[in-house]
Amino acid sequence: MAAKRGVDFLKTVAEYSAKCKSFDRVVHMVKITDGGDGRCVGEFTVETEHLNRKGSLHGGLTAAILDNITTYALMSKGSHPGVSTSLNVSYLAAAMPGDIVEVDANTVRAGRKLAYIECVLRRKSDGAVIATGGQTKFVDMHQDAKN
Repeated sequence: MAAKRGVDFLKTVAEYSAKCKSFDRVVHMVKITDGGDGRCVGEFTVETEHLNRKGSLHGGLTAAILDNITTYALMSKGSHPGVSTSLNVSYLAAAMPGDIVEVDANTVRAGRKLAYIECVLRRKSDGAVIATGGQTKFVDMHQDAKN
């Protein structure tokens, strides 16, 4: 039952993000399929509006998806969404129009101040890894940040 509550929570977060007027809505096409307890899994179909000039999935959109889905994974662990301190993406293969892409993010560690989340995007048809990456997030939002 806990996993079901996790998936329902993640779907609610994703639906909220899709409806807001901020940049986060660009990942509205990702449908959450599984998750909870630090994990978030979703998928989407690559459409024309997701392409770069070469005709494959745009790297900027890939990074935005990784950013949001890793944040959802962290939130499913009961954490504040935090703020990104580091985001990295390695692009390994192309995704083309009509490809279904699976996104799988996992919280590696969530400490008092920092959280580490990793993510893999795979082409569903053959399991080819399209991109890997992750992010580090500052999650101690109760402390005043001093520069």
